[in-house]
Amino acid sequence: MTDFALARRNMVDSQLRPNRVTSSQLLAVMGDLPRERFLPEALRAVAYADDDVPLGGGRYLMEPMVLARLIQALQAGQTDRALVVASGRGYGAALLARLVKAVTAVESDRALAAAAEQTAKELAVTNITQVVGPLEQAAIANAPYDVILIEGAVQLVPQAIFDQLADGGRLTTVIAGAPAAPAAPGALGVAQLFIKEGGVASGRPLFDAGTPSLPGFAPPPRFTF
Repeated sequence: MTDFALARRNMVDSQLRPNRVTSSQLLAVMGDLPRERFLPEALRAVAYADDDVPLGGGRYLMEPMVLARLIQALQAGQTDRALVVASGRGYGAALLARLVKAVTAVESDRALAAAAEQTAKELAVTNITQVVGPLEQAAIANAPYDVILIEGAVQLVPQAIFDQLADGGRLTTVIAGAPAAPAAPGALGVAQLFIKEGGVASGRPLFDAGTPSLPGFAPPPRFTF
């Protein structure tokens, strides 16, 4: 039987600390929150692998180090309102829920969203609002958000999501690599931090990440003569 408490400690000590995850609060949260509970029973043994975990339907639970560094870059505070796009089975949303005032989690897959709601209930996480809908449209009803996490790689961040980011707000995601194989696991992309100032969001690269792409974020086709 897997010792999940030991696996969490090993994740923190072997995957997170050596890879520039320095926030003591985030390390404590990730060392406490049972990542395995956000996976189906058959996949729990690989919950703490140093890799993305497939959930089916082309969706993945993001690699611990990449997710941790994306969350750390948000510099989320206790009074912040957070949005998680492509929240899957709810692990990223639950991590942020320990760091901020309120989280809105958007998921297009009803089964994943239902599993996330059930796990949050079982773990008594009460400050997450689950929304089912198109990922690229996010959740305007609860906007604006101080921090936004897109939990997967995208080819571009839609303007609709930037519009829901408060002025002074931060957004992190992975910008996917070459579109020839946009959904290929391991395809190299670049994690980026966007900061919105004066109504305009500008980004800067953080680190390379081989994160699988999410559906629904392809750029619109260009008209060519």
